[in-house]
Amino acid sequence: MIHGFPDFWYTWRYQMKGLSNHFRTVAVDLRGYNLSDKPKSVDQYSMDILVQDIVSVIRQLSDPVDQKAIVVGHDWGGAIAWSLAMNQPDLVERLVICNLPHLRGLRRELSSNPEQQANSQYARNFQQPDAHNYLTAERLAEWVSNPNDRQKYITAFKRSDFESMLNYYKANYPRPPYTVDLRTPVIKVKCPVLMFHGLDDQALLPSTLNNTWDWIDNELTLVTIPNIGHFIQQEAHQRVTQVMRRWLLESSLSN
Repeated sequence: MIHGFPDFWYTWRYQMKGLSNHFRTVAVDLRGYNLSDKPKSVDQYSMDILVQDIVSVIRQLSDPVDQKAIVVGHDWGGAIAWSLAMNQPDLVERLVICNLPHLRGLRRELSSNPEQQANSQYARNFQQPDAHNYLTAERLAEWVSNPNDRQKYITAFKRSDFESMLNYYKANYPRPPYTVDLRTPVIKVKCPVLMFHGLDDQALLPSTLNNTWDWIDNELTLVTIPNIGHFIQQEAHQRVTQVMRRWLLESSLSN
């Protein structure tokens, strides 16, 4: 399970508990966050390197005979999960994505949808060299509604490196002028995919989901939830955990 920004492994607490009777669950702190290493250089946050981090975790923790994992990602963790499934299909048994469109869908909307362009101003701000100077642990944790959980987030963010956290945007988020590369063929995802999307997410609009099926060479199950925002795995944790468990168990029975 791979978190996004601004977050850490704890974001998956509900899913880990809800799935633990049937699956071995592992949630990571991405580089730059909480207890993981925090290299400073932007080039240490390229998507290839981020994917390799997860490859190493899978190879270290999976069965030596059958090195496959069900990969779950949210936000930047979703981007890493998509990229892993496309480039290392032998390691990904099934893919679960929370509020992160396929990368082609995001690029398409950035190039053609003025609302998505405007709503991505935060990412352009994060790409500025001094952006990390404007962040604090308390400010990053403002979205967490539960006071006890918010304190856990503040503690984790104080252990994190803000410059490293923003390097994800500097190394990987599209920059204007936004274009779609129609010449490079898309590597289709080979495994079954379950996607969740909170329809009130203002950072990643629902239109980014259009035509996702064109980039998947298997089954796609898309679950959209009204009145839920970006952090769907927490805001709608009961629904997400229930659907995820049922989807995974049904696939296990069919296999």
